[in-house]
Amino acid sequence: MIKKFQRKEKLLEIHTLKAQVRNSTGKGAGRSLRREGRIPAVLYGSDIDSMPLSVSTYDIERLLKKINYAQSLLKLQVENGQPFEKTVMIKEVQRSPLSRNFLHLDLYEVNMTRKLTVTVPVVIIGISKGVEDGGVLQIIRRELEVNCLPTEIPEQITIDITDLEVGDSIHVDEIKLDGDLEIPFDTNFTILTVVAPKAVEEIKKPEEETEEGAEPEKETEGSED
Repeated sequence: MIKKFQRKEKLLEIHTLKAQVRNSTGKGAGRSLRREGRIPAVLYGSDIDSMPLSVSTYDIERLLKKINYAQSLLKLQVENGQPFEKTVMIKEVQRSPLSRNFLHLDLYEVNMTRKLTVTVPVVIIGISKGVEDGGVLQIIRRELEVNCLPTEIPEQITIDITDLEVGDSIHVDEIKLDGDLEIPFDTNFTILTVVAPKAVEEIKKPEEETEEGAEPEKETEGSED
């Protein structure tokens, strides 16, 4: 059985996100910002103190239509106070569960010389022999965490399943990535498997009829006197 793995690299494209330092915090200040078309945000990192910011709702809406934020680097430009630029990633986007409006944004400063952990989608290509023979492909993990330098974030991990037969599986320890990329794991979990189709349930035979007027025999637990 031959299994082929490939990581798809992408050209390092860094989008710009403009922000402003905010002096007031709390729920009331957050509501005021959102009424003004801005979203409360916070910038933090291993080498800096956290800093409250705000960003344009319009800018974030446009940006998130272009990128997968879990994999994308951004050039953060803070415009007021003492202007500065930093390379960041969006760590969390909070939305209202009802309106889906943006509530808050977490931005993490990226050190370009240190590895970070990103979530990368798994892309399946090919039609497995097992599926052609009637098996069913079950994809258990559609994303994998990858440790890598910020300049080496892959766009996706591609798995060719053409040679998989019924009963075959691919586990995380079988995914070998080139370069310094690595997939952290404690348990050798399954990424996908090809299983046999469900067997037709056997039709249960009806219980044999007992003699007319006789009670069926029942087993009881106990000991003889």
